[in-house]
This record gives sequence, C-alpha cells and structure tokens, in this order.
Amino acid sequence: MADKVLYQTIVENSAGIAGHAKVITGGNLDVLTSNPVHDTPGTNPEQLIGLALATCLNATIEAEEKRRGLSHRSSVRVGIKMGFDDPGFQFWLDAQVRIPQVSHEEAAAILAKCERRCPVAKLLQNSANVKVHLVDEFNFN
Repeated sequence: MADKVLYQTIVENSAGIAGHAKVITGGNLDVLTSNPVHDTPGTNPEQLIGLALATCLNATIEAEEKRRGLSHRSSVRVGIKMGFDDPGFQFWLDAQVRIPQVSHEEAAAILAKCERRCPVAKLLQNSANVKVHLVDEFNFN
C-alpha cells in the first residue's frame, strides 16, 4: 500500500466533544467542536462525516463532468440524523445528488461511476445507514 499513497494527513482530537479538533500535518485547520444537542457553537462528528461525503462525492462528480465535457453544475447535500442505539448512538446519512444539466439516465450513470471512485463513498457503501440517490430537488422532510 505504501507505494500507492498520494497524500497523508494526521488529525487529532484530544478534547472530546467540547474543544478543538485540528489537522496536525497536511494542512492548517482547527475546528471548534461541540455537542449537537446543545446550543454551544462548534461542529460535531455528524456534520464532519456529512461534509466529508458531500465534498468527496461532488469533487468526484466534478471530475467526471469535466471528463464528459460538461460544465460543473452538480451539487450534493447530505442530511444526517443521530439517534440512540444499543449501546450508544448511530447516524443515518441521506446523500442527495443533483446533476441538472443531463438526462436522468446520464446522471444515474455518472453517479454510479462516481460512487465506485469516491473514497468516502467507498468507505460508507456497505452501511445500511447510508443512502445515496439522485434528486431533482433537495428534500429532507
């Protein structure tokens, strides 16, 4: 595996849910963390996993749009719910994808290809708690 590594970063959280998480190497990011059920400012694991999936999947779609000679018009929104589990908690992710400049059939082909290429989508692909699908309009009701 080592000869295939293109990038490496190290991140750290030593504060738990109330404090800071930061990038140690490979960037300059320091985010305030907080509990999602309180009004304290900060981000949380739900938001971070949603951002990771939305960013990685849309970047992969952008590359495929470019490969096909299309302008980049796709967008990905991820709704995340947290609930109780036994033991602990679990997340449910609803990734909604819009690729408005092509037919539904072409958009479905683009999304299928990109789900197989996106590293974050590949990490989450076997989870029953993750749904990735095409939409004409975003709807999280």
